[in-house]
Amino acid sequence: MIGVIDTEGGTVEWTFPAEPGAVRTARTAVRDQLTGWGLGTLADITALLVSELVTNSLRHATGPIGVRLVRPADLADTLRVEVSDPLPDPPRERAAGPDDESGRGLQLVAGSSRSWGTRPGGTGKTVWFELAVPGTA
Repeated sequence: MIGVIDTEGGTVEWTFPAEPGAVRTARTAVRDQLTGWGLGTLADITALLVSELVTNSLRHATGPIGVRLVRPADLADTLRVEVSDPLPDPPRERAAGPDDESGRGLQLVAGSSRSWGTRPGGTGKTVWFELAVPGTA
């Protein structure tokens, strides 16, 4: 991990080097943070989706990869997760064949999250998704 920025409770950000170990480190950081926030029920699915997006960043971009969690405020029912990299091109969903070993990551994100999308950044892009927090509104 290159660095972590904890911005007073509701948001946490990490920066990971563009190396294969970043996927495992990001999963662990996300699980630990969600458990610390009392959102352990979302830890596995969030770690899986972060793993997919960080893997995409490793395959297609060079440079650091950012991961950001935004905890829902009081009475909010959505966890927002963002993965950023320096490649400006937005990801594209692919139709993976039954024997393909890749190409399902964005389908998994789309099918498992409440919503997802991309936005351009100053030097790249951010792919985000939102998950419903169980037991809220």
